[in-house]
Amino acid sequence: MKKSSIFRIAFWLLLSVLIWSTESVSAQKFIHPGIDQTSADLSYMKKQVLAGVQPWKDAFDRLKTTSDLQFQTIAFTHVLRGPYGKPNIGGDDLSKGSNMAYNCALMGYITGDKAYSDKAKEIINAWTPVLWDFDYNDAKLLAGWTGHILCNAAEILRYTDTGWQQKEIDRFKQMLMTVYYPLIRFYYPQANGNWDGAIIHTILAIAIFTDNREMFDNALDHFYHSPVNGSIFKYIYPSGQCQESMRDQGHVQLGIGEFAGAAKVAYTQGVDLFSIADNRIGLGYEYTAQYLLGKTPHCYGKISDRAKNLRDDYEYVYRHYAAQGIDLPYTKMAADSVRSKAGRSVLTAFRAPAGKVITKKDAPAPSKIAFPAGAMENAVSKVPASAIRVNPGQSIQAALDEAAAKKGWVVATAGLHKLPATLKIPSGITLSGEGLQTILMLDPASGLRDAIVNATDDMHDITICNLVLEGAPDPDPGSDPNSKRSYRGTYNRGGFLFYGKQEGSMKNITFRNLTVRNCTFNGLFITGAENVSLISCDLNENGMSVPSGARQLHNLLLSHCSTVSISDSRLDTSPLGCGIALTNCNNVKVTNCEIARNGWYGVLVSESSDVAVTGNLVEANDADGIMIQYLYFGSKNITVSKNLIHYNNGFGVISYGAKNVKSTENRYAGNGVDLKSNEKISPEKFINIH
Repeated sequence: MKKSSIFRIAFWLLLSVLIWSTESVSAQKFIHPGIDQTSADLSYMKKQVLAGVQPWKDAFDRLKTTSDLQFQTIAFTHVLRGPYGKPNIGGDDLSKGSNMAYNCALMGYITGDKAYSDKAKEIINAWTPVLWDFDYNDAKLLAGWTGHILCNAAEILRYTDTGWQQKEIDRFKQMLMTVYYPLIRFYYPQANGNWDGAIIHTILAIAIFTDNREMFDNALDHFYHSPVNGSIFKYIYPSGQCQESMRDQGHVQLGIGEFAGAAKVAYTQGVDLFSIADNRIGLGYEYTAQYLLGKTPHCYGKISDRAKNLRDDYEYVYRHYAAQGIDLPYTKMAADSVRSKAGRSVLTAFRAPAGKVITKKDAPAPSKIAFPAGAMENAVSKVPASAIRVNPGQSIQAALDEAAAKKGWVVATAGLHKLPATLKIPSGITLSGEGLQTILMLDPASGLRDAIVNATDDMHDITICNLVLEGAPDPDPGSDPNSKRSYRGTYNRGGFLFYGKQEGSMKNITFRNLTVRNCTFNGLFITGAENVSLISCDLNENGMSVPSGARQLHNLLLSHCSTVSISDSRLDTSPLGCGIALTNCNNVKVTNCEIARNGWYGVLVSESSDVAVTGNLVEANDADGIMIQYLYFGSKNITVSKNLIHYNNGFGVISYGAKNVKSTENRYAGNGVDLKSNEKISPEKFINIH
């Protein structure tokens, strides 16, 4: 072939690649305007206002009263906001200015009055050359609060022919990319989840205004997969309870409002975050709204009655789901009750009619898997009349030793029982509490690590039920439970630790309606036992980086155990470990459990055989949902079936070097960065060292 022919072929191949690449990028271009509303949405809003249709008319009238053309902008070079607004230098000015700019941009668009658009431009143009940085405790939060509001104003000004000059637009972009984005680009999931909800909201808005698809996708991935408190699944649980439900309802409404705001922005660009996980956002709204309207749902912990005033965060969520045929009755009631005071939130709540028939769909409902679990409000077991009752301050150990002689019951009555030393469980007893109000806690003054252990190597025939084992040194979570989470503590505390010296040396161990929480060591660790049952238990927030270190400690760790049943239990939020870790175990059934939000794997199976993981919810774990790992021989006869495995930050199910792995009838969604990393069953004898 001639050189000229080769060059021509190469040229056309290169040109084809360039054309394909251009088309691919072009296909991903953003809609403009396209943050809270599209051009069609804005046009529909304006039409309804000018026609005097309700609720647009009254909302417009209220917006007009708050859109002040005499507003004086005071811009700061260094904006400081401390915790709860102390100190506050420029923070309120930025917040008020951002909201005024958005209000005036909307007013200018609706009325055509240039004075409003000019005021919005004036506010933005005053800040862009002046603001250099944010500082102090709430710096990221303030940037998250204000960034998306400014971007919405700017998007309307830029794309609705207001005469905003290109040099001013470029200066605003510069502020976004050199002041806002560097501060928030790494998020802050260690804080309460309302922070990352706000940050995701703003990063999505910045990405659209600057036409940065990579930034947009990064924020979506954080929405799905963030660790600690930063993702939608870390913030709203399968029951609808929110991460801050125990803190106060003001912060909860802020959090769900920011996550919903982020979802609203994504929806404008054709990405539906509202429907994921059976409408999880709607579920969180219904949970919160029903409490604020007088009905108390089940809460893992005491739901806070602080700051119960309804915020203006309900209208868009109610309207969005209603347009999908989904009824949110409590969210609607909340929206109805605040609408008479709302302006911008009502005007921007409606999408342009799609002209499609709305099909009625089921409302979001709490997951039925392992809900509720753990100690209940009252004991669920019938107590025999012969039971020895122990009040707080009396010796549970003495009562157990007495009961062991006659294979009897000990009931720890409601209240806080401080254990002066490690509690040793003898054979042949049942230790029960009276429900959630019975709390056992190893006294920090003891200087000991292990709260409860087996009295003998051959312990057998014991039942523990209807009580809470508290691992934290203080059972009071305070007004902000996130500040006292185990990963923030410096203590070393283990929960139930039962050690056998050989396989089968301990037998017939049952845990029922037990709650174990906040242990930095393992929450429940059993080795060398046969016939172990865990029924309707709640193991939460156990397993940190105390010796022997991160990823060694878990909510539930079973080693060299056989004939094990784990059912209807909640195994969640181990900061650095797994929900369930099995090593050298055989004949294990894990059924109908919630295994979620753990810092490593949901379920880890090592060197084990005849394990069935069936009908569970495996959600939002920071690594793979279920890992069958290879160490030396590998595992065999592992069945993973009929589970819902979604939004884990790795594969849904992954296996190395195991024999006879069956993965069938599982439902998957959103696993891995690509949202499609569902299964990897490999014969490779690969040892994971990460």
